[in-house]
Amino acid sequence: MSQDTWVGALRSAVTAMDGTDARAAHSRSRFLADLDRLPLPFDEHADPTHVTASAIVVGARGVLLHRHKRMGIWLQPGGHVDAGEAPWDAAVREVAEETGLVAAHPSDGPRLVHVDVHDAPRGHVHLDARYLLHAAGEPCPPPGESQDVRWFSWPDAIAVADAGLVAALAALRPT
Repeated sequence: MSQDTWVGALRSAVTAMDGTDARAAHSRSRFLADLDRLPLPFDEHADPTHVTASAIVVGARGVLLHRHKRMGIWLQPGGHVDAGEAPWDAAVREVAEETGLVAAHPSDGPRLVHVDVHDAPRGHVHLDARYLLHAAGEPCPPPGESQDVRWFSWPDAIAVADAGLVAALAALRPT
């Protein structure tokens, strides 16, 4: 697949999303506008605004979050998209790199469940594409990554998560 194919798939998925709250609606609009203007949307060196990929990891024990090393807040695993990598593949890779767990997309394929546009270090703006992934087991983050990685019950995850993640968790929470 090519970058154009990935951008097209991402644009279609974001366009089909509902804004669950005002922040989500704003992020969705901004994500689409920036995606259309960026010639290399996945390249963090081409523009301070770029697409990142993350994973809302769920399993029998709830939701997997990690405390960000520099910011000290509870977030989903995620990061930059590598050259030649689809954003949904980057989400899987980031889970493995940050938590030591092997995660998988749902059986029907990658499922974009949320986008969030937020300021990031070094004056960057992240257009974060958040994919639903499934995993099991005990996290075992490698050295150099946050060692504070754990499974949370859905209510506890919603209570501790960063504000930009709360609406996504609430929408995904099993009833």
